[in-house]
Amino acid sequence: MFKSGYNRDVLRAKKTNNGDDGANPNANGGKSNAVPIQTTSADLCYINVSGKQYITTHSCLQQYPLTLLGSPDKELYWIPELKSYYFNRNRDCFESILTFYQTGREFRPLSVDDEIYEAERKFFRIEMKARAQETAVSVGDTADAAPICCDGDWRTTRKRVHRFLMDPRCSRWATAWHILDIVFICISITLLVMETDGNVKNAFKEGHAAYNYLFGLNVLVIAFFTTDLLIRFVTWPGLLNFWKNLFNILDILSILPFYVSLIAEAFEDDNTNNPTEHEHKSYVVLRVCRIFRIVRVFKFIRHSQDLIMIIKVVGHAKKELCLLVLLLFIFSVSFGSLMYYIEHQSNDQFSTIMQGCWWAIVTITTIGYGDIAPATWLGKVVGSLVLTMGIVFLALPMTIIVGKFSTVYEKEKGKE
Repeated sequence: MFKSGYNRDVLRAKKTNNGDDGANPNANGGKSNAVPIQTTSADLCYINVSGKQYITTHSCLQQYPLTLLGSPDKELYWIPELKSYYFNRNRDCFESILTFYQTGREFRPLSVDDEIYEAERKFFRIEMKARAQETAVSVGDTADAAPICCDGDWRTTRKRVHRFLMDPRCSRWATAWHILDIVFICISITLLVMETDGNVKNAFKEGHAAYNYLFGLNVLVIAFFTTDLLIRFVTWPGLLNFWKNLFNILDILSILPFYVSLIAEAFEDDNTNNPTEHEHKSYVVLRVCRIFRIVRVFKFIRHSQDLIMIIKVVGHAKKELCLLVLLLFIFSVSFGSLMYYIEHQSNDQFSTIMQGCWWAIVTITTIGYGDIAPATWLGKVVGSLVLTMGIVFLALPMTIIVGKFSTVYEKEKGKE
């Protein structure tokens, strides 16, 4: 049996016919002021969405003839066995779409992702302007008609621009914009690497013939990143949500060093009282700024759905990762302290417990740099024991992490 969701017009018609509309039937001489709404069985429309049945009227749907349900195209989805129109679509989204036909307004369910809801709207052609909107405007009901399907309002424009920046698959221009972003990221990283090369780093110093060209190229890259960030900030759904997004923070950190360095150079030109101290402070500021420029590498993650999915999977497996880190910490401190007390009298390499912990971490993870090694026979026995136990005890949580990773990855992949 299917559940039934009745149209508001049908329920109101039943209440009117039964006299149960909350008014006294004996008032006004026993005549009711309510106007009965006549709904015939032929006007009823049965719609089945993924097994759940909804009942509305054809007249309600035909108010919007340019949409799928209001046009004759819905006959393609008629199933004689079910005696209803069948759509294998999202139920939560359809309830919101049905509300649009009933009230003329859209209410997106909070539990549904924006992309999924937009796909459902596109399928049912809700984004098209309906004839009912034009009729409402003609009779002067502009206040209620404007929010129906206004393509030019700020909210719709903001969503389109936000999708343009976030989804390269929405249009060719969006794809071109994302490709241009990747090109500028590559140029920025190339400039960062070239500054440390001994053969060309002099070209980045003021006074060199190529300095103006390289500085102009860097300004162009930063201008593109800044423009992209500002548009993203303006069109982001919610100011607080903008700061909660990790990639937005990375974008800010990637361009912040450029502006900080410009401000530092401006103060350097103005301050001539104590040039030695000021040069030292400017050097420290520029050094920190150059470190933050490395963040630009992480801008690539935004353009790879697989990398984003891996980050989500790591977030789901944080308990297992914490278990792995805890085991590594316990083993490194325990065996590092033990090796210190065994080796420190006859081996200068184990002069502190910290050096013993470093040796334990390198041994447990089977890296084995060889910079620190036990010299006594007891230390070598303990070293062999540490290596064996490290392989066994670290392999156990790794199998759990790999299993969790595979499960969550397939689940996230299925959502796409």
